[in-house]
Amino acid sequence: MTELIVKAGLSYLLGSIVGSLLIGRLKGGVDIRALGSGNAGATNALRTFGRAIAFWVLVIDLAKGFVATRLIAPALLPGIAPAPPALGAWCVTACALAVMLGHVYPLWFGLRGGKGVATLVGAVLGIDPWLLAPMVLTWLAAVVLFGFVGLASMLATLALAVEIAIGNFAPRLPLLAFAVAATALILYTHRSNIARMRAGTESRARRLWLFGARRGPA
Repeated sequence: MTELIVKAGLSYLLGSIVGSLLIGRLKGGVDIRALGSGNAGATNALRTFGRAIAFWVLVIDLAKGFVATRLIAPALLPGIAPAPPALGAWCVTACALAVMLGHVYPLWFGLRGGKGVATLVGAVLGIDPWLLAPMVLTWLAAVVLFGFVGLASMLATLALAVEIAIGNFAPRLPLLAFAVAATALILYTHRSNIARMRAGTESRARRLWLFGARRGPA
C-alpha cells in the first residue's frame, strides 16, 4: 500500500506541471486561464498563442502522462518494499488517475488546471499504445462529423472504456476501473462544454480543422 500511495503522490506532483501554465509563466507571467476559453490546455493554447506554443504544451502534457504510467508505476522505489502482485497491478491505475488529477487540480497553480485529455492520452500511451487506436479514430470521426473538439474528447475517452470492457486486456479489472474513472473525470471537466452545446453556443471547428482552418461560434 505504501508503494501505491507514494507512486500516486509522485504522479500527482508530476501532473501538476501544466504545460500551458508553465510556458505562460516562463513567457513573463501570461496566464492562459484569463485568455480565450479559459482552459489551460493545448486547444486554447492553439487559439491564443499559436501552433508553436500549442505543440510544446501538448508535448509536456502528453509526456507527463506517459512518464507516470511507463516509468513511475513500475519503478522500484528505494526503501519501500514492492506491493504484492494483487495490489501492484493497481499501481498503473493509481498513477494514471493521479497524473490526470494533478493536471486538472495542479498544486503549483492554485488547483486550477486543464481538462486532462492530453495527459490521459499520454497515460494510455504508457500503458499500451494499442489502446489509443479507437480513441484516435473516434476523436477524428467526431471532429469531422460534429465539429466539437470537446465532444470528440469525451467520446474518445468513452471509446477507451468500451474497448477495455469488450477486449482482452490484462490486468482487466484495474484497466477497466481506470477507463471508467477517466471517463467520469473527462465528462466532469467538460461540463461547461456540455452546457454550451445544449445552449447552442459551443464553438465549432471546421470539418478540416486539423489541416489549419477554423471558425468561430456556430
